[in-house]
Amino acid sequence: MTFDLNLVPVFLAVAEEGNFRAAAERLGVTRSAVSQGIKRLEDICGIALVSRTTRSVRLTEAGNRFREALAQPIADVKSAFENVAGDTRPSGLLRIAATSIAERFLSGPLIASFAEAHPAITIDVTVTDDIFDIVAAGFDAGVRLGDVIERDMIAVPLTKEEREVVVATPRYFEVHGTPRHPRDLVRHRCIGWRPSPSAAPYRWEFEEGGIPFDVAVEPQITTNDLSLMVRTALAGGGITFALEETFRSYIDRGELITALDDYLPPFPGFFLYFPDRRNMAPKLRALIDHVRAYRLASS
Repeated sequence: MTFDLNLVPVFLAVAEEGNFRAAAERLGVTRSAVSQGIKRLEDICGIALVSRTTRSVRLTEAGNRFREALAQPIADVKSAFENVAGDTRPSGLLRIAATSIAERFLSGPLIASFAEAHPAITIDVTVTDDIFDIVAAGFDAGVRLGDVIERDMIAVPLTKEEREVVVATPRYFEVHGTPRHPRDLVRHRCIGWRPSPSAAPYRWEFEEGGIPFDVAVEPQITTNDLSLMVRTALAGGGITFALEETFRSYIDRGELITALDDYLPPFPGFFLYFPDRRNMAPKLRALIDHVRAYRLASS
């Protein structure tokens, strides 16, 4: 059976609206036409793409794979239209997914200066520590540590090298002692972090003699909120562990001090990443240029 490209917008409308009637209204056709279009597409594919109920539809596993496969070509088409639309000024909605630990990106000045330089761009930043395909999810770009970015993405440095640190208040170390080796941490009260309520606490990673290893500290206090973790440490709640940048101001003021520095070498920092596109939207190009200039000015 010959594939009909006219069925692609029908499938995408159903996938995004989650409802045949809403999809029909969006396309300006009847609900029956949408239903028949999906049925014909499923007949061509030889597999169910949506699961139907009386009130809504949801994509099957095959349907989700099909939608993800369509995401990049559709994004390229949109970018191509933006480039040839006559007005090449950076404009439109720019969606970015950033990890919660990207302090430099989320601190405010970078985004504020970008918004001031490009008033025609609307910026939508989602802070999330979930790992997912940013293209399939409809994002233009993401911000993450370099070692977790997919190899098929283009990555632009946002920060210099980063390093993690073990910190506590001077008073805590005075009362409980300072650990001399990472294995000593199991005898201390630790404050841990997890990316989501369903995830296990993050394992504290170290290196000795060029060999990486981690320590399961079994924290007495665990949270998925970085600011609570910092405040608890400042209140003398125990030892905690995160990027040095997270604690820098408190370390500079002597409110927190570090330990085990010899076991914590630097590693690649944060990057702005995005898919490799021949037709890059002006709004994304503007962000890339801004990030490069901001990093140069901050170095």
